[in-house]
Amino acid sequence: MGRILLHEETLDPNFLPSQLPFRTEELDRLTRRYRESLGRGVPFHLQISGGIGSGKTALAKRLGGDLERLGRIGPAPLKMVYINTWRRASDRTVALDLLRAVEVHLPDRGYSLSEMLDVFEQGVRRHPRHYLIVLDEAGALVRQETKLVYLLSRAAEVGLGSISLVLISPDDLLALLDPASRSSFGITHRIALPQYTREQLTGILEMRAGLALRPGSFDRSVLTQIARIAAPNGDARFALEVLGGAAHAAESEGRDEIASDDVRAAKGSIYPTVSESQLEGLSTHALTVLLALARSLRRRGSSISSLTLRTAHAALLDEFSEKAVSRTTFWRTLQELDRSGLISLETGESGTPAEVSMDELPASYLATLIEERVGHGRPKRR
Repeated sequence: MGRILLHEETLDPNFLPSQLPFRTEELDRLTRRYRESLGRGVPFHLQISGGIGSGKTALAKRLGGDLERLGRIGPAPLKMVYINTWRRASDRTVALDLLRAVEVHLPDRGYSLSEMLDVFEQGVRRHPRHYLIVLDEAGALVRQETKLVYLLSRAAEVGLGSISLVLISPDDLLALLDPASRSSFGITHRIALPQYTREQLTGILEMRAGLALRPGSFDRSVLTQIARIAAPNGDARFALEVLGGAAHAAESEGRDEIASDDVRAAKGSIYPTVSESQLEGLSTHALTVLLALARSLRRRGSSISSLTLRTAHAALLDEFSEKAVSRTTFWRTLQELDRSGLISLETGESGTPAEVSMDELPASYLATLIEERVGHGRPKRR
């Protein structure tokens, strides 16, 4: 069996690479702001928002790690405390994690939040640090009418020590906070990460593939195909999941290199979007164009030009004793398939053919499904 995945853990969403491609500008800006603020002994509270897979968690963790490595910043060294509040969406359960961070362990039950914070304050005094507390998926906590956000963002006032609070969420949470908590963040203490572009996703995939996969086991065209799939949502997590799934698909077939069909198989298993009922609703023209595309992609990779596809479609119709369709009909059919989400059309510069791709199903499997409908698996003879 071919060996492709050498370090699969580097494709895991929790893996933190040494570099954050396309987030270095945000990281440098935040690092400067924290050094300036903490150097004056003033905490800096922050909200990071952005879509799934936009690098929010990685940015916060890298920021915290870099600040820790700087050693003393202002009056005290810094320690990052990361808590994902999705599973621990209550003040008490989050407080338990805070206690562990200052090396205090209490039973899960039997203490009020006020008592737990008193013990937390004692732990902070025994281990004096500036604590950068990162609450990931903080929307789950904020929607529980939390008191903890206020207390942590006013830590010096309420006697909890020196704390900077970072809230991470897909959406802007400040509107959901009470006015007192909101005022701790101010207008400028927030950063919204944009979606990754297709080119950026390709760069991220190149870096991670270099860490995770055996050299020579993948081609850049496979990475650009995955980036195209993930680009509508700019989701790097999804892109890495597809890459890992494609590598597993190739290994399971005993091959030592990832092919375009492995990407389609991985994408279909993670997020299937094509059903047989969709095929049943297509016109005959659409089915034959899709069949010509599926057959072509089995040989040519992730995409072909519309001109090449039209030639393949004419040859297919000849197999079925049908006349080639006009250029207008062919183009209208491509647009129909594009609107249905079954293919993607990318038009280039004026005068150049469009690129046609299909990422929803393995080409060989799709060809089999369509052949059963249009020709019962056998071409019609003249």
